[in-house]
Amino acid sequence: MPSVTGLLIKMPSAKFHRKTEDMKILFLRHGITEWNIQKKLQGRADILLSDTGEAQVSSWVIPEGVVQWYVSPLKRAQHTAALLGIKDYEDCPELIEMSWGCWEGKTLEILRAENEVAMTEIEARGLDMRPPGGESPREVRQRVHHWLKSLSPNNYVGAITHKGVIRAALSLATGWDMKSSHSVKVRNDLGYLFRWKSGNLVYEKEQKLCR
Repeated sequence: MPSVTGLLIKMPSAKFHRKTEDMKILFLRHGITEWNIQKKLQGRADILLSDTGEAQVSSWVIPEGVVQWYVSPLKRAQHTAALLGIKDYEDCPELIEMSWGCWEGKTLEILRAENEVAMTEIEARGLDMRPPGGESPREVRQRVHHWLKSLSPNNYVGAITHKGVIRAALSLATGWDMKSSHSVKVRNDLGYLFRWKSGNLVYEKEQKLCR
């Protein structure tokens, strides 16, 4: 698989957007990786699923009715799709994880210990929190919004993606500024069902995946 380092995200041109009046969108987070277990920030680092993650995904039953799947280009998302038996999908760079820049591979605990004052100030920015050399949640939300507007009309689509992308979708749907915690926690063993209604994203519910 080609490297995704330095991947450029091309936003769809507005002239190609097709109106999608009412569509269900199921977001799935990839299975667990070793870095998830170690609480390391992954971002664009192309980390594979752990043995635990493979077993976890193999136990999932995905809801019926999804007519089109979109998958992040990172290996942990692609492997998740393969384990679920999803072969017919579209690679979707807009669903790649938020870039954590030079923080990737570190834990928040270590970063806070290294410079508590600076980290407190950066994290307090919410949507505009930007790791050095990385991407802000607001920018992730913008590309998710562009992707949603570019979708062809379908009754039900699925997306295999990452925590940062699903959090961005929650922000877009609920107005969450990320300066405090959200009541919905993004886990590796749940789906998150949204509805795209006349250009607006609406959060509906969590979806159990395990048998």
